[in-house]
Amino acid sequence: MSVDGWNEPYLETCCRAALHRLMLVGAVGRPEGLKDGPCLLRLQGMGLAAQRPDGRFLATAEGTARHASEILRRTG
Repeated sequence: MSVDGWNEPYLETCCRAALHRLMLVGAVGRPEGLKDGPCLLRLQGMGLAAQRPDGRFLATAEGTARHASEILRRTG
């Protein structure tokens, strides 16, 4: 995380997991109506995810960067 990382809104564990699932599904996207729906909506509100016209959610560029800084850095 950057030095300014403390200014970023905290992601709950469930929302970090939802963001990770967005990264795993890639261009296919996550459909709405799943148990992580509230987290996907929160991620969308934070600019980390976007919902396509077909209802599926994708990670935004900001979401991809947040995933790299907050989730991938914890592995290994």
